Amino acid sequence: MTAPALVAFDLDDTLAPSKGAISPRIADLLRALLRSVDVAIISGGNEEQFRSQVIAQLGEADAASLARLHLLPTCGTRYLRHDGSGFDLVYAHDLSDDEKSGALTALREEAERLGYWETSPWGEILEDRGSQITFSALGQQAPRDAKHAWDPTEVKRAALRDAVAARLPGLEVRSGGSTSIDITRAGIDKAYGMQQLTEHTGIPLSSMLFYGDRLDEGGNDYPVLALGVPSVAVDGWEDTAEKLDELLATLDPAERVR
Repeated sequence: MTAPALVAFDLDDTLAPSKGAISPRIADLLRALLRSVDVAIISGGNEEQFRSQVIAQLGEADAASLARLHLLPTCGTRYLRHDGSGFDLVYAHDLSDDEKSGALTALREEAERLGYWETSPWGEILEDRGSQITFSALGQQAPRDAKHAWDPTEVKRAALRDAVAARLPGLEVRSGGSTSIDITRAGIDKAYGMQQLTEHTGIPLSSMLFYGDRLDEGGNDYPVLALGVPSVAVDGWEDTAEKLDELLATLDPAERVR
């Protein structure tokens, strides 16, 4: 493809370690990208995580660059843009109280039935993110090594996802990160978020480039690939950094926004 007009990323295990802040190297690369193109980040994490993992690490970015940064927490169920002084909400598709209650109950009961409910977790297992309910098998603050070892073949997540989805036909139930299940309004996933970017920016999907660590069929980044967005598979933030170095080298400095 020709140089993209917008570069989009998953967050955990693509731009940063799971639940961790982006590194100074990634922050530098994002600032460099923002001088040339629009940048979007779309992930299952909540708004608070986006603010701590990304925004707080971009302290040197100027307002003009930040105006080209699009943040889509909770798999695109929320959309934030910079208004010149801070990031404000463009939209939010929050679940109703009944939808939240049903999702929380189904997750707990099916996790207990399958033997996946941890009795000594690292933090909360269930989280109400407003527009998304998230199950984290080992708790929200579980160490990365434990999370990656919990379900390396994705059998557990698939079993839990299928069991919960059967009970919530009106909602979207999908595997999230290495230990998580995410529940949102039906039809709202990362593909929906990418389509919203097209609507709000006027940039066609064919002029976007997406980086993600779960582009395999069934992965939570796969809907972006299936939508037809040119995509690059990565294996951790270090791999992303190397591939961004390659991308930045192809951008014509004369065409960069100053």
